[in-house]
Amino acid sequence: MNASPHLAVLGAGHTGPVLAKVLTEAGYPVSVAASGDPERIALILSFLAPGAKPRWAADAVAEAEAVFLALPLHRFAELDPAGLTGKIVVDTMNYWPPTDGVQVAFDDPVRGSSEIVQAALPGARVVKTLNHIGYHELDDSRRPSGSPGRRALGVAGDDAGAVATIAAILDRVGYDTLTLPSLAAGRALQPGGAVFGADLTLDRFSQEVSS
Repeated sequence: MNASPHLAVLGAGHTGPVLAKVLTEAGYPVSVAASGDPERIALILSFLAPGAKPRWAADAVAEAEAVFLALPLHRFAELDPAGLTGKIVVDTMNYWPPTDGVQVAFDDPVRGSSEIVQAALPGARVVKTLNHIGYHELDDSRRPSGSPGRRALGVAGDDAGAVATIAAILDRVGYDTLTLPSLAAGRALQPGGAVFGADLTLDRFSQEVSS
């Protein structure tokens, strides 16, 4: 993958524009797509994520090397799996029944939500991260590499190359990362997990995930 791969963010609600902002400011070319005409999100991006390009979803996905899912979970079923074949797909979504209601496709006591995403996108390389930090913190918590107290994020996936790529992107954005060996291990990052919403340094983050 290129040193500055093209990235796509699908979703322009709370998380998408903030994610586009931090990725763009880290030096990545970023496209953002919502559910319809990109002109509908052009103004909000010009204020919240200057430099990010509004695109039709199919075009954003086609030109991206990694695609960040910042969708409401109930919109996930609308994605075209074929378009994501061969892509790194970063799942930032959460299944949270108290807020979103029960969603049958994700109401699985055995598999984590990103494992379900991977099963639905068999040609993609799914990585789970950014679901355990609030969108309002994602911008403010960034710190340069080596800064005391730098916040850590977990990065989980079954494809080691994809995990390493996304970990490097997050490091450049402003976070230390702990890589987890599988999407199954990424259940520790979900709501109710020890590190969900926790502002921890890498050592503390590692201890909590391992305990």
